[in-house]
Parts: sequence; C-alpha cells; structure tokens
Amino acid sequence: MTKPTSDPKTAAPSAENLASAVKKASKKGPPPVHLWNPDFCGDLDMRIARDGTWWYLGTPMGRKELVKLFSSIIRKDGDDYFLVTPVEKVGITVDDAPFVAIDFDVTGAGEDQVLTFTTHVDDVAVAGPENPIRVARDPETGEPSPYVLIRANLEALIDRKSFYRLVDIGAHKDLDGESWFGLWSSGQFFPVIPSTELDV
Repeated sequence: MTKPTSDPKTAAPSAENLASAVKKASKKGPPPVHLWNPDFCGDLDMRIARDGTWWYLGTPMGRKELVKLFSSIIRKDGDDYFLVTPVEKVGITVDDAPFVAIDFDVTGAGEDQVLTFTTHVDDVAVAGPENPIRVARDPETGEPSPYVLIRANLEALIDRKSFYRLVDIGAHKDLDGESWFGLWSSGQFFPVIPSTELDV
C-alpha cells in the first residue's frame, strides 16, 4: 500500500515534536487516536522490532516512558502503521506486531477460564470476543506465531515463554467435525492447532 506524499512545505516530522503534541493532547486520559485525522506528514525513521524494541534513527529507545507515550498513539490504517497526533500523522515500520505480550494471568478453569495479558508497555487485555487470540503458522516450517488483540486492530505477539504456559492449560474441542487443541477465555474457544497435528 502506497502512503500519501507529504507536503514539502511542512517541516520533517520528529520524535520530539510528536512527544510534545501527544503530551498536550492526552492530559485528560488516553489519546483518542481514532478521532484524529491530520494530514500525512511523511515517514519517520522509527521501527518496532519483533521483540518489541523501539528504534529511532538507528538507535534503540531506552526510556520506557517515552516508548509508552508513543505506543499510545499507534494506529493501523490498512496494512500500514502510523503515529497520530491532532496535527501530525507519520508512518513508522513495524516488523511484526506493535506490541509483545510478555505475561498473562489465568483465573478459573475449563470453559470458565479467563486469560488476561500484559504487554511490554503495560497495556492489559482480557482475551475474549473483543480481544481474540489467533495463531499464524509459518507456511514452510509450521512454526506458530500466537497473537492477542490489544485494542482497535492492534495486536501483540505472545512471547515464547507465555505461549508455552498457554499450551499447558489448553484443551481439545470439536469444531465442524474436527478436534482442535486451543484455549478458552471469557467463554470463547480459540483454536490453535488440529489435535491430530499436536505433538504427543
């Protein structure tokens, strides 16, 4: 997908200007990113690596508070990711998902089980109909990549240690005549892999 061309008359976007704008706009709560529709201002040399590390101008961003600030204004339009403020919309690169789920809590068991995920930037999401879990598999290796929806259409990659823990509390369920191994949360079953393909 081709991003719109920025206006050459506008100044090049910078992380500093974005941070300043979002601090002003978010004093009264979470930034209402879905309501902001500024003009596209160009791409920013900012990248979120698969492990959740944010990079700016080729250097990892070490300040968690700044990363959390930027993570609060991510928006995905189509297949592209942007940082959005009331006055700027800049493109960034996301290697996989914009968040990483680094831990989860479980309450209940069986169909009454509830899984609550925490991301590396302290977002919390309860898996269920509004925040589904999905597993993508590499077409060549079959390696699973599990995700949970955090907000809007923004997902978190569930890290390996958490996925192993999830497998330990998984269950089998018949879906359309086929047995699947998967996870229950908030009354919904999320299929992970056909039971016949599960390593015994």
